[in-house]
Amino acid sequence: MSPEVIRAAQNGDNSSMERLIVENSGLIWSVCRRFLGRGVEKDDLYQLGCVGFMKAVMGYDEEYGTQFSTYAVPKIAGEIRRFLRDDGEIKVSRTIKERAIIIKTAQSRLSHELCREPTISEISAETGLSNEDIALALEATATPESLQAEINDGSGRLEDVIADKRGENDLVERVALKEAISSLGDREKKVILLRFYRDLTQEKAASILGISQVQVSRIEKRAINELRQLLA
Repeated sequence: MSPEVIRAAQNGDNSSMERLIVENSGLIWSVCRRFLGRGVEKDDLYQLGCVGFMKAVMGYDEEYGTQFSTYAVPKIAGEIRRFLRDDGEIKVSRTIKERAIIIKTAQSRLSHELCREPTISEISAETGLSNEDIALALEATATPESLQAEINDGSGRLEDVIADKRGENDLVERVALKEAISSLGDREKKVILLRFYRDLTQEKAASILGISQVQVSRIEKRAINELRQLLA
């Protein structure tokens, strides 16, 4: 492995990064094969492995005194494990998962080039995806916060919002909330994810979705009513 190629990739040379990925595809696959049979398509595992590999390239320092492959393997495995651990909290479609991989790859590349976290608009320009699709993919595949987390506008907790007179304990014990949310319409699901799982205000959710705060409020109320009916 040429140190010069690694340094070029670290300095933002995309062709060097692509060369490293091609030359190390066998290494990436060897790690990905450990995770076959866990409900993720082989190609998706490889894409996740590539994201982990790129993070290894960006974080590698020759002064560590270790071979690059020794440093890269746990990074690749860690990226896949993180996905497998976080996946499934809320049912997410294959399309959204695939978009999330593309987005996170672009996000990692832009973070290095810009020396900061890229904005959604910058990721949009890089991937060709809309701001709304990017926001949804990132929020849908992020680790959901606890249902006990307080909403930042003081409106309470999600489990409080949907609870009825049967009491919190009974509700928590008998409700499969993630399945109920997965059955909502697309826009209702987006609002619930942004508001209650990412702890965003109605104004922030409206900005991401490109609609008004009033519309977010109406969609939220409709979604909560649907959840109440589903959980009744």
